[in-house]
Amino acid sequence: MLRFDVGDKVIYPNQGLGVIERIETRTIMGTTCGFYSLRMASSDTTVLVPVDNVEDVGLRRAIGDHEVKKLFTLLGNGKIDNHQNWKGRFKDNSNKMRTGSLYDVVDVLKSLNHLSQSKNLSFREKRMLDRAKFLVVTEISEVVSEPAEAIEERVEAALERCLANRASQIAKEQASKVKAPEKVEEVPEAADASEVSPVSP
Repeated sequence: MLRFDVGDKVIYPNQGLGVIERIETRTIMGTTCGFYSLRMASSDTTVLVPVDNVEDVGLRRAIGDHEVKKLFTLLGNGKIDNHQNWKGRFKDNSNKMRTGSLYDVVDVLKSLNHLSQSKNLSFREKRMLDRAKFLVVTEISEVVSEPAEAIEERVEAALERCLANRASQIAKEQASKVKAPEKVEEVPEAADASEVSPVSP
């Protein structure tokens, strides 16, 4: 089971970075258990997470320095989940946002950013796109100790690469589907009558 200490910086799914201010015991409806008291960086609100329930909630430590480069590679690689069905897409993306994994959030960010280039997103999907970008930018910013504005520029540049790589991949796929012209076998022409040797009687 994951354990955290006071002062640890943790990620709360779909909410972002928080700092554990206290570990306290409370009795609720006759049951006594421990809670992590988180101060959320973005909203300055307090969230209580049961100590025994951190894995179900998805609470985790921030990514390591060594993962930042990998994340930017994923952001720009052009691989995008593509759902034609709005309900299926929204459900999958919502589930990914709740896992707490920054890699899942990156998938959502790439997918919705790509979709926004060809159509107007619904209000809920636009909000999800903004939230995904916010979560990616703020966590990387905290890990590498750089201003959020600088990280956002790098994220935007990676998303541009993603769109370019995606377009290149689609072009290659379409080119491979175009059949090469069938080779027509050459039929030897009939011999000219003047070249036919006379048959002896």
